[in-house]
Amino acid sequence: MTIPTDPQTGEFRRSANHFDARVTADGRDGWPVEAGRYRLVVSRACPWASRGLIVRRLLGLESALSVAVADPIQDEKSWRFTLDPGDRDPVLGIKYLAEAYHAADPHYMGGISVPAIVDIPSKRLVSNDYPQITLDLSTEWTSFHRPGAPDLYPERLRGEIDDVNAGVYADVNAAVYQAGFATKQAAYEDAYTRLFTMLDVLSERLEKQRYLVGDTITEADIRLFTTLVRFDAVYHGHFKCNRNKLAEMPVLWAYARDLFQTPGFGDTVDFDHIKRHYYAVHEQVNPTRIVPLGPDLSGWTPHHREQLGGRPFGDGTPPGPPPEDERIGDTDGVTA
Repeated sequence: MTIPTDPQTGEFRRSANHFDARVTADGRDGWPVEAGRYRLVVSRACPWASRGLIVRRLLGLESALSVAVADPIQDEKSWRFTLDPGDRDPVLGIKYLAEAYHAADPHYMGGISVPAIVDIPSKRLVSNDYPQITLDLSTEWTSFHRPGAPDLYPERLRGEIDDVNAGVYADVNAAVYQAGFATKQAAYEDAYTRLFTMLDVLSERLEKQRYLVGDTITEADIRLFTTLVRFDAVYHGHFKCNRNKLAEMPVLWAYARDLFQTPGFGDTVDFDHIKRHYYAVHEQVNPTRIVPLGPDLSGWTPHHREQLGGRPFGDGTPPGPPPEDERIGDTDGVTA
């Protein structure tokens, strides 16, 4: 895997999301919301893709939007469907996600990323714009939400959610990668400092309130959770984000456990995929590709955050169990 860094500063540069068409209720970009028409391609290893899995579960979109899970180990063609019979996605009939990218733009030469929304009839990529994908699932796919689906992006709180998300993206979601992929000491130290400064700010915010914005789970909690749940397993050691483990930050550790035990969160987490992807694919960071046996994951236990009040699903209800073919089962002692 080639990691794009600035040769002068040593800073990691994330590629822009090249495909940003939206699937909307009115189809204004040419892609109308339709049950069964699109496929959400994810890797359970990827925090950006995991957002989509969580939102899809919470909103009950499983029957309207099918999901394809890529192998956590990429090869030179990036994400591949080697977990499926014949090494092909059974719905799209393709071996590599890159095929959908090139069906959309035969001249595309950029990176192949997840999550991705693919149009099933044409096998064309519609979007890899991960921040917008989950917002659209909440706001444009409402006709297919389950009864009791929570409002993850309530209109009255969108300004505050957007502000929190901007800080979390820059100094948590992206900062762990900027620390881990830095090739110069100054770039690493800058990312490391921003990360732990923001984690301290978030810890202070969450000390007296159960969720980041308002008294229910929102998009902001989902975006923070997908980084926190990977923290001790990969970011602390593999990416050198080692001031503290998550388990050594009491407020954030309890907050992450609270969400992990909430239906729709922990049942989408696959620690095996997470660890194998990061340690086996990032050869520039881990040349031996040895996947560590730790950490002990049995500590994702009671959290006592309910004492702060709050209603996880607001006026809604929790989702039911995941479909049989999407269940992850027991992973390293953690039932997800």
